[in-house]
Amino acid sequence: MKSIVAVLSSIRWQDVVDILINSYILFRVYVLFRHTNAFRILAGIASLWVIQELAASLGLILTSWALQAITAAAAIIIIVVFRNEIRTALQARNLKNFLWGSPLEERSSPVQVLADTFFQMAKKRIGALVVFPGKEDLRELTHGGIPWDGRVSPEMLMSIFWPKNPVHDGAAIVEGDKVTEVGVLLPLSQRTDLPTFYGTRHRAAAGLAERSDALVVAVSEERGRVTAAKDTWIKPIAQTEDLVHILEGHLGLLHQRDPQYRRREMTKLVVAGVLSLFIITAIWLGFTRGRDTLMEMDVPVEFVNRPAQFQILETSANKVHLQLHGSSAIVKSLRPEQVTVRINLAKAVEGLNVFPITKDAIQMPPGLFLNSVNPTTLEVTLDVPATKIVPVQVDWTGKLPDNVLITDVQVIPAQVQVVGGKTLLAGIHTFYTTPLRVDTLTESGSLTVPLIITPASLKLADPAQERVEVRFTVIKRSDKKAPEG
Repeated sequence: MKSIVAVLSSIRWQDVVDILINSYILFRVYVLFRHTNAFRILAGIASLWVIQELAASLGLILTSWALQAITAAAAIIIIVVFRNEIRTALQARNLKNFLWGSPLEERSSPVQVLADTFFQMAKKRIGALVVFPGKEDLRELTHGGIPWDGRVSPEMLMSIFWPKNPVHDGAAIVEGDKVTEVGVLLPLSQRTDLPTFYGTRHRAAAGLAERSDALVVAVSEERGRVTAAKDTWIKPIAQTEDLVHILEGHLGLLHQRDPQYRRREMTKLVVAGVLSLFIITAIWLGFTRGRDTLMEMDVPVEFVNRPAQFQILETSANKVHLQLHGSSAIVKSLRPEQVTVRINLAKAVEGLNVFPITKDAIQMPPGLFLNSVNPTTLEVTLDVPATKIVPVQVDWTGKLPDNVLITDVQVIPAQVQVVGGKTLLAGIHTFYTTPLRVDTLTESGSLTVPLIITPASLKLADPAQERVEVRFTVIKRSDKKAPEG
């Protein structure tokens, strides 16, 4: 129980949004691809992935590796083999239908008008060839079509297949309640068991039906008969009611008029939504919690929002040692710059400030969790900027030769202006040059030497004064002793 409470307490609002977005994406994949062969293959690949994860958790290295390779190959194969079905499923008339449209709200073709029109054309001996696509994309099977955007009506179909119309020999494609293409060329069937009196129109109807899930209706101008072809069957239709029944079955209208069918479909969608949420939640938990891995790292401290009137005089530490844990996948992909420790100085005051290092001060990728931090607090001393005139002295080193004396020393400039914290400057009284050896001085002269500015937070007002000139006078020491008296 405590572990469940710990998990729930660690979930951020970003995690909830992440789970909901991916759950909806999975649900829309189900809505768009169900009833297709591609969906069944996707379900199979998902099952392989679950088995592969189970094998990895049990330590079955070879089995896990083999299933991982099979899953990767299957994902590529499904894109190549079922590209037409995928393209058809992803095609949407508008963004609304693609993002949240329901398949129960799709507009259906006026089947009674179509059936009556086909039999009228048969009586008038007007040949026709009409295609009703299924779920599969037909663009790789058909050729030469002319785009059309006319609402289905008896007059529309009659005019398309009127013998003197230039496109009457091709097929018309009907989607929903509109004719989308005319003059379309269909592949011919190579079957040898078709009746000998079937002409090119009927063989084209059988050819497309064999290669896709479309329903094709052909009207013979010589015999005045209506024929329907789907899958591997092609048969003549004697009555309008029979054709209406075939069209409704192909378009899925038989079940949609049944209230129980609609309730069952809505139940399936609700179950699919809940299952999508459950699957994504399980994946999220497995990805962020499964196979927990510990790691330790030293992270530099960043100080942000420092008040302009203060300078950082001293800090107790420049790095913080963190112990983190998370899934092995996240830990392996972690880059050092993704973890930062930031101390907010917005409310800091002059002098010593103590800041606790809390979780809010540590930024890290989602899925990583903090075990411990060392140190737990950070001391920061702030000071007000000030300026001060500090004298410069020469730092002599070594032993002067016995026969010479230094009688005069000048430092140019003799004092420098330094900028730094007020408290720090109060303890600064003299700046020294770098050590200047006297054991080599035998005559007067001058040398240019750098100043030693400590601590490093202090800066000279004039950077050119970082080096000073030292002028010195050297005289020979006298060997005569003073007379005794």
